[in-house]
Amino acid sequence: MSLAKLLQLASPTLPVGAYSYSGGLEAAIEAGTVHDAASAERWIGDVLEFSVARMDAPILLRMMSDQKDWNETYLASRETAELRAETVQMGYSLNRLLKDLGMGEVPVSEPSFPAAFAYAATQWKIEPEAALQAYLWSWLENQVMAAVKTVPLGQTDGQKILLSLGNGLNVLVEKIKKMQDDDIGNFAPGLVLMSARHETQYSRLFRS
Repeated sequence: MSLAKLLQLASPTLPVGAYSYSGGLEAAIEAGTVHDAASAERWIGDVLEFSVARMDAPILLRMMSDQKDWNETYLASRETAELRAETVQMGYSLNRLLKDLGMGEVPVSEPSFPAAFAYAATQWKIEPEAALQAYLWSWLENQVMAAVKTVPLGQTDGQKILLSLGNGLNVLVEKIKKMQDDDIGNFAPGLVLMSARHETQYSRLFRS
């Protein structure tokens, strides 16, 4: 049952609106930074390693035991209005879903998506390492789906990127597990710049 619940939590059909965001990727495509399969894989891989794995992921692990303090830290780390709105909207949607499923509510006033994800994993008794892998995979899959739609890429190219970057998740997870509190922090100015540009981008498919 825990495996089924893990797959449900990581599924792209989870109604939290993740598909409607590109996390700065669409602006990188508009700027020409991402323009083919190789550049898409490089962009997604860099954001995964230098941002998600250094901020979102280690905080997610800690949120499985302490949501309030780490939720506030995570919200404060969102550098643009777009990134903050994305995690708050997705957190709200997942929190509402959990309530409708009879699982209670995330015990914070404004849950981020990682806080709601961690709460769901805890309620479903999913092991922290498995929850972390599911979170990383879900993020990766969403980014590849966004790239397939907007670069555009073929479905085979998208699967190749998933296979390539997915193969490195185990190594990332081991690094994340060893991180101390003082190690948490990301420095991804390119991502922040593209996210800020996306807020006012004239033509776009994804929300800002």
